Amino acid sequence: MRRVLTPVVLIPVLILMLAGGCAVEPTETINRESRIPPGQVKITPETDLFPPILHSDEYEAPVPLPYPINTAGAEDSGFIMPDGNTFYVWFTPDPNIPAQEQLDDGVTGIYVSNKVGGVWQEPERVLLQDPEKQALDGCEFVQDGIMWFCTVRTGYAGMHWFTAEYKDGKWTNWQIADFNPGYEVGELHITSDGQELYFHSLRAGGSGQYDIWVSENIDGEWLSPVNIEIINSPEVDGWPSLSQGGTELWFTSIYMGSPAIFRSKIMNGEWQEPELIISQFAGESSVDSEGNIFFTHHYYKDGVMLEADIYVAYKK
Repeated sequence: MRRVLTPVVLIPVLILMLAGGCAVEPTETINRESRIPPGQVKITPETDLFPPILHSDEYEAPVPLPYPINTAGAEDSGFIMPDGNTFYVWFTPDPNIPAQEQLDDGVTGIYVSNKVGGVWQEPERVLLQDPEKQALDGCEFVQDGIMWFCTVRTGYAGMHWFTAEYKDGKWTNWQIADFNPGYEVGELHITSDGQELYFHSLRAGGSGQYDIWVSENIDGEWLSPVNIEIINSPEVDGWPSLSQGGTELWFTSIYMGSPAIFRSKIMNGEWQEPELIISQFAGESSVDSEGNIFFTHHYYKDGVMLEADIYVAYKK
């Protein structure tokens, strides 16, 4: 799966360093592409050894988003806003560098791009920490002017869910989210009415490895999570997202030895048996109001991840 690529798994040394609150120099704004290793060749669909495979006639064949969204670095953990015109993405210049180097490179983190006149603009870094402190952020989810994200940062032991508010053109007021980090910190999705929170976890009581769970919000309090048994398997099941109407649950599982995208539909209030939509190193999907699927595709050669791009499969 994508453990190496994303900030979900961080080395204990990094966690201890940040928890200690060590002093660091303010981070300057750096062009993200300047940190991509020299000679790193951009992979294209023509040179991709394991291109994504579509298993549904509801969508057109997947294609990569154009530059400047995708670069020769690693773009991952994409989140599309409902109107399809604002896209959040996690970037690191090299998927194989350790978390300590991601923290220090000045560019690894969350970015946002807007579509203007049908053209995606240069992604801009989303700043979620004071300049004199360190943080490694990812797993972004945005709704109603609130961003949920996972983070390891100065002054906190371990990884936490945080939230931030969008005010006056910037993200501010970041703070620990009111959700138990013991459930596991990673990608999540909240229903549009704010009543249910879907996330993945290794917590006890599941079907095997990572499972998808849902927590209901009653009177402002998140209740104990419930395992969604019908979609979970003995394999890894995670990275959930919902369609805009909340009638489809999208998630990543394993098919033929690599990550694949599955979908479950709700019927009479119950999630149904999931169906395979896109396979072969395809994962972490996000769906806009038109039903277009934005997802991460990882490029591999000889068992080594070379880079990653954001792909889209347009709804017919």
